[in-house]
Amino acid sequence: MTHRITRRSFLGGLGAAGAAGALGGLGLSPLARAQSADGPRFLIVLGAGGGASIVDGPLAIAASKSLEAERLNTFPDDMLVRIPDAPFRAIDTRREELGPIPVSFTANQSDFVRAHHRDMMVSTWTRTSVNHAIGQRRSVTGNEAWLGRTLQECVAMQYGADFPLPNVHLTSGSGFTDRGTDGSLPPGCYGEVVVDPKLWPLSLDGARGIDGAPSKGLLDRARALRDDRLDPRSRFGEVFGESPRLKHWQRIRGEQRRLIESLGLIDKLMFTPESAAHPLAAFGLESSPDGPRVRDAFPNYDQDPLEAQAALAFLLIKHRVSCTVTLGPTGSFVFVGGEGNGGGGRRGLPDDSVANPPIAFDFSHQAHRSVQALMWHRMYRVMDGLIGLLKAEAFAGGQSLWDRSMIYMATDFGRDKKRPDGADEWGTGHDLDNGVLVVSPLANGGRILGEVDPDTGRTYGFDPQTGEPVRGSHMEERQIYAGILHAMGVDTSGSGLPDMRAMRRNA
Repeated sequence: MTHRITRRSFLGGLGAAGAAGALGGLGLSPLARAQSADGPRFLIVLGAGGGASIVDGPLAIAASKSLEAERLNTFPDDMLVRIPDAPFRAIDTRREELGPIPVSFTANQSDFVRAHHRDMMVSTWTRTSVNHAIGQRRSVTGNEAWLGRTLQECVAMQYGADFPLPNVHLTSGSGFTDRGTDGSLPPGCYGEVVVDPKLWPLSLDGARGIDGAPSKGLLDRARALRDDRLDPRSRFGEVFGESPRLKHWQRIRGEQRRLIESLGLIDKLMFTPESAAHPLAAFGLESSPDGPRVRDAFPNYDQDPLEAQAALAFLLIKHRVSCTVTLGPTGSFVFVGGEGNGGGGRRGLPDDSVANPPIAFDFSHQAHRSVQALMWHRMYRVMDGLIGLLKAEAFAGGQSLWDRSMIYMATDFGRDKKRPDGADEWGTGHDLDNGVLVVSPLANGGRILGEVDPDTGRTYGFDPQTGEPVRGSHMEERQIYAGILHAMGVDTSGSGLPDMRAMRRNA
C-alpha cells in the first residue's frame, strides 16, 4: 500500500533530512587516483538477494536438450523463447499463483533480451558460500580479492575525483552494501547510504526546505563563528584539535558541505511531483525538471522502493553526483495494485499486483518457478528503464551515458537444480553453482562465457582469455570481480588480480 504523509510529517521529514545532511558520510577528500583521461565510467550494482538462478533466466535449459528433464529444473520447449542472433534464452510465462500467494501474473523476459542482447554478457561462476550476507559481500569483493575493496569502492577510487558523492547505496542492510576492509582509501570512496530516495535530496542542504530557517547570510555567519572562534576555544577543541577524526569531521561540515550545497542538488534530484503528500512549493521547493520522464520510466516509484531507488540512481549519474550506485529489492512484500488494476483478481488480489514477494528471490524456498519468473521479470524491467534513460542522455563525443555504464546484477548464490519428477512448482534451497549477468556496452556483450550442462543443470567455466567454454573448470569469485573491474577500465596494477580479457569488449 502507498504510504501517504501529512504536511506535519513532511515537515518532520524535512527537519530530519536536514539534520542528516549535517552528519558524517558526506565527507570527501581528494581521491588518490587521478581521473582517467577519457572521463568517468558508471557502475550500477543491482543486488538480487536470495539467489537469482541463472538457469531460470539467460541459461534456461530446454527439456528437449536434457536426458534428465523430468528431474532437473528444465523448461518445456514452448515456454522457452529463442532470440535471433543471441545465445541467451528467455522465459515468458503466465502463472496463476505465486506459490502460496493467490495472485496471477505475467512474466516476460524475451522483450528485454531482444532489446539488449548485444550488451548482455553471462559469465558462469562457482560461489564459496550459501550464506546470504557472506555470499552478497563476496559478490562485490571477489572474496576479498583486492585488499577487501568492494567493486563500488574501486570505481569511486578510479573515477570519483570530480564527484561530490562518488559511491551511493540506495538500499541498505545487505552484503552488497558492506564497506570493504581497506581502511586506507580516501573517505569519499566509501558508500553513502540513502534511507528514502524520495526524501533524501532534502538532506543535501542545511537550510533549504526547512520552515522558518534563518537566511543564508545569517546561517553562514553563525557557522563561521562556531568554526573559527567557539569550537577552537572550547575545552574539547583544545584537547582534540589535532585529531585526524576531528579534522575529517570539520572538513565534512565545512568545505564539503559548502560544495554540496552550492550544487543545488535538491532541485536536480527531487523526482517526486508537487502533491498533497509532497507539498514542495509550501517549503520553497520544486520537482526536478527530469521528474516527468523519470516517473514515466518508473511509474510505481511511490509504491515500489526499487523503482524509487532506480529513479534516484539515474539522476545521481546524470547530474554527476555519483559514479557508482547500488540498488536492489528489499525483503518486504510489495503490492502495487489497487482498485481496477488489471481486473480479474483472485480472492481479492488483482492480476499483476505483486511486485515483490516476501524475501524477494529467496521466496524460492516456497515456490521456485513462479518466484524466479516474477523476480527476473522485475529485474529486467528496472534495468530496461535505467538503460532507456541513460541512452537518452548525451555524454560527449557522440556518446551517451549508457555507452559508459555497466549494470552488474549481483547475487549471493544459485538455487538447487533438481525438482520432484515433472513438478511444475516446488521449493529450492541454496546452491554454490550459478552464473552472473552483466549488461553494458563496456563488456563482451552478446556472449555466454562458459555454459550449463543440460544433463546436470550445473555450469562450467571458460578460458579467461578467449571466453571459450572449458568443461570441468569453474570460475572463481575473484576472476569475475577482476573481469568487471577490467571492463570498467579500473587500474588494477599491483593488485595481483588475474587478467580476464574475455570479459572486456574489443580486448
